Amino acid sequence: MKVGVVGASGFTGGELCRLVDSHPEFELTTATSREYANKTLGSVHPNLRGLDLRFSHPDDLDSLDVLFVAAPHGVTMEHVEEYRDLADLVVDLSADFRLDSEDQYDEWYDGHSAPEHIADGVYALPELHREDLPGAELVASGGCNATATILGLKPLADAGILDGADVTVDVKVGSSEGGAGGGAASSHPERSGVVRPYAPTGHRHEAEIEQELGVQVGFTAHAVDMTRGAAATCHVYPEDLPGTGDLWQAFRECYEDEPFVRLVAGSGGVYRYPEPKAVAGTNYADIGFELDERNGRVVVFSAIDNMMKGSAGQAVHAANVALGIDETSGLEFDGLHPVGAP
Repeated sequence: MKVGVVGASGFTGGELCRLVDSHPEFELTTATSREYANKTLGSVHPNLRGLDLRFSHPDDLDSLDVLFVAAPHGVTMEHVEEYRDLADLVVDLSADFRLDSEDQYDEWYDGHSAPEHIADGVYALPELHREDLPGAELVASGGCNATATILGLKPLADAGILDGADVTVDVKVGSSEGGAGGGAASSHPERSGVVRPYAPTGHRHEAEIEQELGVQVGFTAHAVDMTRGAAATCHVYPEDLPGTGDLWQAFRECYEDEPFVRLVAGSGGVYRYPEPKAVAGTNYADIGFELDERNGRVVVFSAIDNMMKGSAGQAVHAANVALGIDETSGLEFDGLHPVGAP
């Protein structure tokens, strides 16, 4: 299948190019960039120096089977009809089609310029929407912070443990979340050594969490000194505290057949709980939990690579399902150990 990537010069765009190039069913034919048009992909992404492909201008897009759009928020909604005319499947990695209604975009974003297409968007996470994805023409990849949180809490939601519960989520994220043009806050001198709250309240990803899980959460995000990764710690205070056996049953029933979710719950050793370093470069989500009987609390841990399971990897996974391809195609990398800071 002929595949294109819009916004290919960004961090996530580069990840998409890497994944598409190694995919057995895909051929990367187009990678767009306004700034780097006519330059080689390797001049921007050194890990792709072996690719014999140059960036093209986004105005020069031609017909494709699949189009991944890794552009800033607002771009896809402005060009959605053009993109859908050019490609059988459009996978958007911005927030433009993640939410279900125009009212949500009025509340959480700056409105929506193509509301007639909102209902066509399918939220990309196969762990939630595997049955909705086959045959989809417009897929919306979820936000990385939302993805980590949703995957951590989904087993509790399915088991009814979140009904009436108070939920607080703290997410710590790497600098790549800010993108290649992340600004002063993402520069090394400002980012190094920090644990910096940057969205104490009102983070836009709360909208996705509430939509997908049906629960309101108190959500805070911190920028920390790592390049890749999102680690969510979810504190759940249920009306009726489950036992450890109930929790294991909930998590196993939810994820026992999922190829990219691994349960990591206090097994011992250095990596006895989920952490981003263990999933760097992979499409895995590591999920774990602890029961705090004294305080009536369940603590859930979730770790992903924000640029893979939280973005490009999730997008390819969803495209595989939408197209009827083996869903693990192009995503089999198991990571490295030991590895430096992710």
